[in-house]
Amino acid sequence: MSRRTYFIDEGLGETRGGVLLDDRPERLLIQRDDDSQRLALGARLRARVRHVEPALAMAFLDLGEGAEASLSFKPDSRPRQGEALEIEIRTEARAGKLATARLIGPAQGDPALLSPAPSLLDQLRDMARDGELITGKAARQIADEAEAEALEILHPLPGGGSIAIEPTRALTAIDVDVGERKGAEAKRVTRQANLAALGVAARVLRLKGLGGLIVFDMAGRGHDGAALMAAARAAFNPDNPGVSIGPISRFGTIELTVPRRARPVTDILTDATGRVSARTLAQRLVRRLEAEGRASPGGRLSGRCAPAVAEAAKPALALLSARIGARFEVSADPTSPWDRIEVHAR
Repeated sequence: MSRRTYFIDEGLGETRGGVLLDDRPERLLIQRDDDSQRLALGARLRARVRHVEPALAMAFLDLGEGAEASLSFKPDSRPRQGEALEIEIRTEARAGKLATARLIGPAQGDPALLSPAPSLLDQLRDMARDGELITGKAARQIADEAEAEALEILHPLPGGGSIAIEPTRALTAIDVDVGERKGAEAKRVTRQANLAALGVAARVLRLKGLGGLIVFDMAGRGHDGAALMAAARAAFNPDNPGVSIGPISRFGTIELTVPRRARPVTDILTDATGRVSARTLAQRLVRRLEAEGRASPGGRLSGRCAPAVAEAAKPALALLSARIGARFEVSADPTSPWDRIEVHAR
């Protein structure tokens, strides 16, 4: 039987939490101090209809403080421009897409946050059920490992082979590669790889926070459709309600849809070019300085990084100074590679 535990790493400027499935990262939630509470999944707000697009059956909502969301409507329930509505955030914003809202009912007054989203701890408890909570140094290490895996494209399969997970604007493509998986019978080896791929992909997709249309390019040909469908249903059951799985096609592909809910982890960790963002690197810098500070009480600390990373780190560095004292300095080095972070104690 599968076992789930959950962890919380409370950092400076950022809290990371997640779920482990049989000791492998399955979920990663990241909350940063400057995130808008009005765009968090499950937040309830009073919104104002800013614009209505009848052809799209969509209204665009002003949530206040610069936050926006979209609301789909049926022809017989078209909202009016300027109308106040009570809504709940149904899916968080992602790259190029607004958050979406669920209509609760009419309202009175200006845009306002009525009730915040469930806390990160409450979300994790719901996901992990009766799992054990991990905190402290162990949680930080797990969060670092989960973050690294969420950013990978290639993911190994137990017993050999791998899958490549690559999101596009339209869908997420998953390629199954048998690789050097060993076995006496090629068809049996391929079948085992495909079944393993469904389980690993479901876990990693949850870790990455990816949903929408998913397309698997299964390895080999002459597939056991019934076995693959049963494996897919079991693997993606934690994503229900809302999962829809199609039969394997004559081209060896399986299509399914998984509900989108939270913002994809890669949207949080990377910038518009796809590289790790200055903010993410800044959080890594602060974590390393904090760890060195604990390992060298009273020692002087120095850090070196790219200028944009040093700038992004300033708010969290102020918090670090309040925690361990102003016994560190960070040098912004224009010649430093983008993702290089150096921290030393002296």
